[in-house]
Parts: sequence; C-alpha cells; structure tokens
Amino acid sequence: MSTPGRGPAGSDGGDAAAGTGIRLHAPAPGWSLDADVVVVGSGVAGLTAALRCAAAGRRTVVVTKARLDDGSTRWAQGGIAAALGDGDTPEQHLDDTLVAGAGLCDEEAVRLLVTEGPDAVRRLMATGAVFDTSAETGEIELTREGGHHRRRIAHAGGDATGAEISRALVEAVQAAGIETVENALVLDLLQDAQGRTAGVTLHVMGEGQHDGVGAVHAPAVILATGGMGQVFSATTNPSVSTGDGVALALRAGAEVSDLEFVQFHPTVLFLGPDAEGQQPLVSEAVRGEGAYLVDADGVRFMAGQHELAELAPRDIVAKGIMRRMQEQGAQHMYLDARHFGAEMWEQRFPTILAACRSHGIDPVTEPIPVAPAAHYASGGVRTDLHGRTTVRGLYACGEVACTGVHGANRLASNSLLEGLVFAERIAEDIAAQRFGGNGPVVPVPATGPLQPAAARHEVQRIMTQGAGVLRSADSLAAAAEALEALYATALNDLEAPGKTAEPGVDTWEATNLLCVARVLVAAAQRREETRGCHWREDHPDRDDADWRRHLVVRLSATEKRALVVVPTDSADFPSVHPLSTPSLEQ
Repeated sequence: MSTPGRGPAGSDGGDAAAGTGIRLHAPAPGWSLDADVVVVGSGVAGLTAALRCAAAGRRTVVVTKARLDDGSTRWAQGGIAAALGDGDTPEQHLDDTLVAGAGLCDEEAVRLLVTEGPDAVRRLMATGAVFDTSAETGEIELTREGGHHRRRIAHAGGDATGAEISRALVEAVQAAGIETVENALVLDLLQDAQGRTAGVTLHVMGEGQHDGVGAVHAPAVILATGGMGQVFSATTNPSVSTGDGVALALRAGAEVSDLEFVQFHPTVLFLGPDAEGQQPLVSEAVRGEGAYLVDADGVRFMAGQHELAELAPRDIVAKGIMRRMQEQGAQHMYLDARHFGAEMWEQRFPTILAACRSHGIDPVTEPIPVAPAAHYASGGVRTDLHGRTTVRGLYACGEVACTGVHGANRLASNSLLEGLVFAERIAEDIAAQRFGGNGPVVPVPATGPLQPAAARHEVQRIMTQGAGVLRSADSLAAAAEALEALYATALNDLEAPGKTAEPGVDTWEATNLLCVARVLVAAAQRREETRGCHWREDHPDRDDADWRRHLVVRLSATEKRALVVVPTDSADFPSVHPLSTPSLEQ
C-alpha cells in the first residue's frame, strides 16, 4: 500500500479514478439541467465560487439544500480574520494560524490564505458586504478572538457577520441571474468512463420548478456543502449539516484527510445534559472583548494555563473547561460578562443577548452557563491549492474541504476567509479550462445500503459517547463496533433479502452521517496521540516523532465494508497528483 505524496493517489488494487462503485439508492433522474459548473452549497464558499465562475463566462448552477440564504455562513457570529489593521501583517496572521494548527498546517496553503485574504475581503466589501466601522475614523472595527495576538477580526451587525456576508452574496447572485435550485439534497457524483466528473444527481424537496430526483450535467462540480456537525447530538451546526459532501466525495473515489480533528467550540450555551440538535453559540468575540470563564465558585480557571488565558486557541480552552468540569463533577462552566453592561451587550452582541434571554438567561445580570459542543470539521475532502480533489473535475472549498490551512485545530474566524480565498482560486482554475461537451455518463447501480431514518439519532448517540471531546481506545473501539453493526445489518439485509430502507431525505442523510462517522472514528483510532482538537486520554501527549503526519482515508474500491486509512510519511500535506487535474475539454 503506497503512501500518498507526490506520486499518484494511493491504490488498493482498484482504479481510484473510476470511483468505488457505491451509490445511494434513489429513483432515476426525472429531469436534468446542463451547465459548465455546478456549485453545491450556498455559504460564503459556494456563492463566491458561483459569482466568480459566472463572471468568467461559465454557465453556472447553484444547488443548495435549503433556501439560498440558509447556508452555514449565516450562523457565523464572530467575523472574518484578515490582516487589515495598522501594525498587523500577513506574516503575523500566518504565525498565529500555524501555532493553532499544532504542527499539521500546510504552510504554503496558510501563506496563500493570509496574503490573498485582505484583498479577498475588500472584494467581498465591493460585492456589497458592510462591516462595522468606527464612528470616529470610519475604519473597519477589528476585534480579537482566541489564538490571535492582534485585533484582526472584522465583524458586522455586532455579532451577525455571517448573516451580513450571506445577504450580500445572495443579492449579488440574484442580480447576476445565476440559476439556482433550492431545497435540493445532492445525492451522488456523475462520472464518465474515465472517472471524470460529469455532474451530480440531486433530490428537490417540494416547491420549485423541479421536484424529485434530477441531474445537473456539468464537467466541473464544486462541493461547498459545509460541515458534518449533526454527526454529534449537540452541535452549533444547522440541521442540514449532515456530511453530504464528504460522503458523496468518498463514494466517488475521492480521498479525505484529517477528519479526526473536529473542533468543539468551548462556549456553547448549555441547555441541559439532554439537549440535542443545534445549540446557541456564544461567540469567541465575547471573550475577545473581555469576558472570562469561571467555575461555580467564580474562580477564573484559565488564568495560568496559557499565556492568552481565555483567548488561547479553542482546543486548549475546550480542554480547560472539560478538565474543570471533571474535577468538580459539573455539567458546565460559566462565561462572565456582566461587567460589559447593558449598552455594550445590546450594541455589540445583540444576537447572543437575544438567544440567551430566550432561554431565560440574562448576561447583563448573570454569568452564562457554557459547555463545549461540536462546531467545525478541520478535515474534509483533500484538495490542492486550487481546490482540486483526487477526482478529476471535482473541486471542494469551505468546511467540506481539507486544504491544509487548519491543521489539527482551526484558528478562530479563519473559516470564512478560507472559503472566500479558495473559492476564488477554484474559479480562476475553472476559468482557465477549455470546455467541451460532457462525455457520456456511466450508469452505476446502487450497491450501498440505506440506513433507516432512526439511525441518525443512533449515530449521534454513539459518536457523542465514544468520539466526543475526550476520546480513548476503549471509547473509540465501542463506537467503531456500534457503527459497524449498523452498517453490517443494513448491508446484510440488502445482500440477502435485497431489502433496504425507503429512499428519501431522512434515509439519505442518515446514510451520509454513518459514512462520515465511520471515517472519523477510524482515523481517531489510528491517531494514538493528543494533538489540537483530537484528545486521547490514553495518549495524553503530543507525539511529533510518530504522529506529526496526516491520515488519508478513502473507501475501498474492491471491498464494500473497508475503509483504507493511510498515514503520510511526513508532516507535508499530501499533494493531489497532477493527473487528477481536471480535463474539462472532452
């Protein structure tokens, strides 16, 4: 078994370009569209890519799982990080990002992010995004968040940055007349006989020009589907974040990397031990403005644990909270910002204030109960510096992608910037391609079992118990066994009596969640160390000698149940082989 690197993607005896032969059970497409580019997702990454591709003259279609303005971007509170302030430099931003990434960032990717980032933000402003400015100087107001040594976080509406960015991009897409398909769950990648991308199949839920299963035929597909936070019981992610893009890419034969590094946001509003689904986030910017963490006795427990105390990188703060909870047998800690006063809360953090008050907590007069919850996937579909994956014609950007920028732990507010910068790089690459007609699509029969809708909650329970903030060999082994049992039962039912769950949104989402959960647990089992946001209580130390390297995972093309997990031979981020570069001319 080869180690990924400068040579071709690893092989297990099959042709990676031809995919795995695994597809979701779904009705045959009843309608179709033709395009040059199909963008799947409507957050900052997807809409930016769509705008740039359309501006380059490419026929572009945007497919989104909910409404056009319902992407994960609109939930982002804190802001977007870039070296925009006096005295700040891309080099300082790079240093902070590398430190947060705990030795696994790709320095070239980070350097591109921080150097191209400021101009990308200015182009976002030219598109119509309005950031908060100083009444005295008119300059953009910048704040700090965890891991940043400078004020470099631009925000909008106080704590509604994502909503403002989403508004501006949606309006720009509509003004450009870009065709969109809303309420559409992407199913699988279409490929030709050489394994090149030929579009996607999707299911439109309810209203609109299209309904049911259809297809968008295109030689280039950009995955910008967001995260997979719904794999855990409690998350800051919206209900649509079910790992659809990562699962699609795996079934198509693409490789994923670093999926074990799931960032748990340290300060999520604690709604009780049995709370499930999307939980209200209490932005890191609250700590950036001077709030501090305390236990039930009012003791600041982060002081002395890191030079930045409450503004340490998120993995360190999350671990600090969990340790204190374990020491005291508590279910949560507190974030104290009473000293802000009512006026600051109302002007700077109106969204968070309203969310807390809706749950009976008034931050003006009392500390906020907080606990870590699943927030962001630092890993994903691995790409090169132009967003190209190991499947020709398939691109990825935003949270669904693994560009090498985040390493083992994402630096606060780098996610919106990553989506922005790499979306632009993808559009540049596509604009340079010569387009011909799509090759004939090779039909692939559905061979993978569908999970029943109830499996979604079972996967979440298994993952929360076994692969949450704190992991061990025993907890991960139990999780792997339970997940494999779900998969094996459904596969045996399919192979023996030929039965599978009824195709539909609930069963497709449950199947995707199980797919990404199995990959996450397999990688977490393999990584026997604590690094960044991967915390193994049985291996509490960082091990640079053996584990300063990446894990690359793919589905086996020859055995239906197998996951192929391959460590790289160094900390260098594995390249996408040039032969995988999209050839869009047929």
